[in-house]
Amino acid sequence: MESASQDINLNSPNKGLLADAMTDVPVDSGASARAAAPEGLTLAEEEELRSELAKVEEEIGTLRQVLAAKERHCGELKRKLGLTPLDGLKQNLSKSWHDVQVSNAYVKTSEKLGEWNDKVTQSDFYLSASSTLEDLNEKLTQSEAYKKTQETLSQAGQKTSAALSNVGSVISRKLGDMRNSATFKSFEDRVGTIKSRMVGSRENSTDGLHSPSGAGDQPPQDNAPF
Repeated sequence: MESASQDINLNSPNKGLLADAMTDVPVDSGASARAAAPEGLTLAEEEELRSELAKVEEEIGTLRQVLAAKERHCGELKRKLGLTPLDGLKQNLSKSWHDVQVSNAYVKTSEKLGEWNDKVTQSDFYLSASSTLEDLNEKLTQSEAYKKTQETLSQAGQKTSAALSNVGSVISRKLGDMRNSATFKSFEDRVGTIKSRMVGSRENSTDGLHSPSGAGDQPPQDNAPF
């Protein structure tokens, strides 16, 4: 009877519930992680390393907070000194360029360029090319065409200066003749007459303004007979 009941229970449709219940049991991940320790480390060594890692991470967080506070303090000092971000950029660029100049790569490159320059300037090809250019320059300056061109330009400059001087003399002479002409003198006399009249009328008006106050209230008397 017991064997038959066991067969019936095994063949029942609820036989899978036992397997599902077993798969739903939670597993301790910490225990499995501790169990899966790296090779060559004991559990005590692993715990010690984890403790040291936690301390280092805590120190990193503290240093970050200190660095942020220092950066804020630095910004306040720059603001009080009137330093702008552009000034900081200039200082950084200057420092970077100085670092580049004193770097081994820059020094070696400068030395290499100096050696190449010495080799090029001392080479036979460079010396022959320089001498050829000097010969061509000397031949050009000593040629008849060059001398004639230089003389022509010199004569043209002298003629231009003389022409400008003559034009200035003619203009000065024409202005003098015009000032001595009868028309100009008549016009100048007229201008002087108009100027004297304007000055006289201005003086009369000034005298009228400075006259006694009682004289302005009385009407002018007409002495002409009726």
